[in-house]
Amino acid sequence: MTAKNEKDILLLNSDLNFKSLLEIIESVPSRKRTISIDTQERDKNFRDVLMHLYEWHAMLERWYREGMDEDQPFMPAPGYKWSSIKLLNMKIWEGYQDVKLNQAVKKVKLSHGRVMDLINLHTNEEIMTKKYYKWTKTSNLYSYFEANTSSHYIWAIKKCEVIADCIQKIEMDKSVK
Repeated sequence: MTAKNEKDILLLNSDLNFKSLLEIIESVPSRKRTISIDTQERDKNFRDVLMHLYEWHAMLERWYREGMDEDQPFMPAPGYKWSSIKLLNMKIWEGYQDVKLNQAVKKVKLSHGRVMDLINLHTNEEIMTKKYYKWTKTSNLYSYFEANTSSHYIWAIKKCEVIADCIQKIEMDKSVK
């Protein structure tokens, strides 16, 4: 058996983490999945988490498209700097409050697939070599792909576990009363 390269590991971890995320959501009875929890955190339900991932996938796709067209993409988004990421994330949250959970699931599944396709377009060398593409500046494609897939999914898993646990507690409290 040959050792897997970083690209293969990224694809594997991204898919495994994405599936784990969906399993957490699916572990909650479907009629309860839209419950919002009482929290000071920005993301109060599964939809909020999924649409956050979806929008970051969309930004990554934009960066990639512009970068591969020899443009220098504005990151993270026009009008925002990395230092104002909390404001950007709040704008994202506000923009998706009317989206239904089933729409959010469909959107994030499609965007996940598109990002996996982008990863698959490249060799391990292209993904791992710093400065291989001018638009990644001193970094490599891996850092962009990994931050918006595997690592971001770990964050989402943690958020969704809290939401699922809170929903379960809310339902247990209702049954006790």
